[in-house]
Amino acid sequence: MERLTDFLGRHLWVQILLSVLLASALILLLYPSRSAASVLTRTALCSLGGIAVVLTARRREKRAAGGSTDRLIGLDGRLRRGEVPTDPAGREAMRALVEQRLHRTRHRVAAQVVLTLLFCAVTALTALTAGPRQTLGFALLTVVFLGWFIPYGNLQHKRLCRMRAALADHRHGPGATDAEPHER
Repeated sequence: MERLTDFLGRHLWVQILLSVLLASALILLLYPSRSAASVLTRTALCSLGGIAVVLTARRREKRAAGGSTDRLIGLDGRLRRGEVPTDPAGREAMRALVEQRLHRTRHRVAAQVVLTLLFCAVTALTALTAGPRQTLGFALLTVVFLGWFIPYGNLQHKRLCRMRAALADHRHGPGATDAEPHER
């Protein structure tokens, strides 16, 4: 699983392609009367805004990690495993990455609530306006997505907080070599 995660991290275009294809397949399952080409085209065009956001976030994370994709993937793996980098440059890059991600997720709980309400509203409106196939499909999507999104988001946030605390302990612990300079 680690190799798959690293591969997808290195090749962002594969993640985007798989997301568009999976979304198109889901739409075709819910609405089988539509043509595959039109669904794929519409899904790709509607995904452009999300792709721009993902690319911007990736660029910022690469900059925080030291400028290379390999460095970002390495730091991300260490973050998942809870390993604090030993070299001062690695700790500083990890610190910058963790702070950048924590800043980006500062409204995480509100976003989770809004997404939950939005998914439930779409499912309810689908039940009122569409057939049982679409209602069941959206209900299943809601349960699966929220069942993954909320616990995984909470896990990521805990990892980030633990790493920030570990980096702070390492900075102020005995034998710390990269202590902050004294203010004058």
